[in-house]
Amino acid sequence: MTPSRTIAGEEPEHLTQAARCQAQVDPLAILRTPGDPPWDVYLTGTVFLDIIFTGLDSAPVRGTESWARGMGSSPGGVANMATALARLGLRTSLAAAFGDDHYGEYCWDALEQGEGIDLAPSRTVPGWHSPVTVSMAYEGERTMVSHGHEPPPEGPAPDFPPSARAAVASLTPGRSAPWIAQAAREGTRIFADVGWDDTGAWDLAGLADLEHCEAFLPNAEEAMRYTGASCPRAAARALTEHVPVAVVTLGPEGAYAVDRRTGETAEVPAIAVEALDPTGAGDVFVAGFVTGTLAGWPLADRLAFAGLTAALSVQEFGGSLSAPGWSEIGAWWRRVQSLPGKEQSPAALRRYAFLDRLVPEGLDRPWPLRRAVPTIGFRRSG
Repeated sequence: MTPSRTIAGEEPEHLTQAARCQAQVDPLAILRTPGDPPWDVYLTGTVFLDIIFTGLDSAPVRGTESWARGMGSSPGGVANMATALARLGLRTSLAAAFGDDHYGEYCWDALEQGEGIDLAPSRTVPGWHSPVTVSMAYEGERTMVSHGHEPPPEGPAPDFPPSARAAVASLTPGRSAPWIAQAAREGTRIFADVGWDDTGAWDLAGLADLEHCEAFLPNAEEAMRYTGASCPRAAARALTEHVPVAVVTLGPEGAYAVDRRTGETAEVPAIAVEALDPTGAGDVFVAGFVTGTLAGWPLADRLAFAGLTAALSVQEFGGSLSAPGWSEIGAWWRRVQSLPGKEQSPAALRRYAFLDRLVPEGLDRPWPLRRAVPTIGFRRSG
């Protein structure tokens, strides 16, 4: 794979016309200057091939065969967040290992050519097969089975990551990632989430890289376990002793955030939608919050936008497949404004009024939305 070359102030040369048309809105347009870093967001992690079975009436039953009414394939894992960031108009760079099998080739092309994501820091590993996750969605939940092997140890995260406005890191208890401190020293704003602590320690001191982060975005259970607080809101306030901005997701109740530097707090309820598949919703939420932060929006607008993008994603199947772009956001905004007054709260509409200045007229698509679901194996005719 040939690395893409970029210098400050230039549009990345691999950002294809297709990717530019897909983004359609640049949320940082008024902030861009010739001396900016070439990338808005950098991230690293493992890319999976996700195979998603949909249209299941119930969970598979032992000893029986279940037939799904639909199936799709897409890059998953860290690709969920990378895709969500790119579709929101952020110039995104990803460091990941890719297998040299057909799955790896498919994921590379889907991310680079389909989404306009920079893969210059990524690598193809000879003789290593792509990690695979099979996801079965039913009753608003999903069950997943994964398989994979660790890639060779030389990467993929470089000691000197690409220059970027921001980076998204997934913190691991008891382990630090040198690139996080390096990026923070270079002025990159670090946004972090965390997975479940299998050790059961739930010790904030074990999250060594948290000191380099601008924002920490755990869910309610994680936040309470790490702080010992009795409620998620108290946990968010306690976390600001360790990181400037704490955002705690509250599931169906929405999200709560505290900014220690400004004294702002914000709480935004979740948007009620028909949830088909929650895969990747947390990644989309983080992408929405990063977008609003880099654009300089007030804390409440950032939180509302993150919740909206996550809500739109769960109405579709698949992780990266379901990440909304500006067309989906525009379609939702025009739709809710057109509903009769008795079906919506004027106060709730005002909460999203900031979208008026972001979504140009004519950008939205017809509602309801249903994307084509791609798979692997079709040959082009002709």
